[in-house]
Amino acid sequence: MDADRARELLAAERERIEQAIAELGSENTAESAEPGDRDSEDLYQQEFDATRAGDLRDQLAAVERAEARLADGTYGLSVESGEPIPDARLEAVPAAERTVAEEERLGG
Repeated sequence: MDADRARELLAAERERIEQAIAELGSENTAESAEPGDRDSEDLYQQEFDATRAGDLRDQLAAVERAEARLADGTYGLSVESGEPIPDARLEAVPAAERTVAEEERLGG
């Protein structure tokens, strides 16, 4: 994949993730300002949001690793085998670290 296209995809992915993190943070701030007791629905939502925040942080870390691979010239190569990751996969998942077959073998 062309390095400029990879940068564009990674920048868009970073922006999407950072926006989702910001929105999640603002939702939590608004909710915490509401008076009253927390019921089981609120607890479920808090746990859901915490899980989602963790997933988003993991996704952001994957983008950062992909940006580092781009800088060192290994972007688009599997971190496991060194095999090329098809451009179509990188278009769909810009921070992909492995081929589809390797990811399936790992249970991902």
